[in-house]
Amino acid sequence: MSIKKTYFKTRPTCRLTFRLHKKEVGDARTIHLVGEFNKWNTKKTKLKRLQNGDFKIELELAAGKEYQFQYLIDQTRWFNDPEADKTVPTPYPDSVNSVVVT
Repeated sequence: MSIKKTYFKTRPTCRLTFRLHKKEVGDARTIHLVGEFNKWNTKKTKLKRLQNGDFKIELELAAGKEYQFQYLIDQTRWFNDPEADKTVPTPYPDSVNSVVVT
């Protein structure tokens, strides 16, 4: 897994590349990135499956902010990113969200 950040000199945004490797997600058919940036929509932000079995998506978000998120695998399993900048507790018992800081 990896999160890559690219900052722009000419605008206050950050391009984020989220990538999940096949070895971490196994035989997943679909993966959605779900978080504050898309109002926790479970169907809106779908990662593209690459030929090697990895999944990837790029987003451009406002710089200087924190965004909570999780991955939703096959619409059934929530998954946190161990390379996130940090985690925060959720209102649900024994649950945390990943956080990326732009």
